[in-house]
Amino acid sequence: MTNKEFGQQLEKRTVKFAIDVLMFSSSLPHTPEALVLRNQLSKSGTSIGANYREANRSRSPNDFKNKIKISVAEASETDYWLEIIETLNWSKMDNLKSLRAESKELLAIFTSIANKL
Repeated sequence: MTNKEFGQQLEKRTVKFAIDVLMFSSSLPHTPEALVLRNQLSKSGTSIGANYREANRSRSPNDFKNKIKISVAEASETDYWLEIIETLNWSKMDNLKSLRAESKELLAIFTSIANKL
């Protein structure tokens, strides 16, 4: 697989993850506390792919590196919010477990990319 093909697949993967996060967040309880987590999770979960897409269209190597590091931070934050939701037992475990697994995989991928720069 070429770097370009990998990049295209990762962009598609982050889009799917963002959609999964949005669908999941809409299933959270309708309380003021859950609204805070829903908003935070939705922002961080969609930001991973948005920053990666921007990285792929960056103007310089430094710009690319910066956007990748933002994707790392957003993936870590997304897992943080998912961990809180899991601890509060606010969701069906199967869906939540798969989201957490994917957030951890994305974090590992973007961390690996950042470490190679």
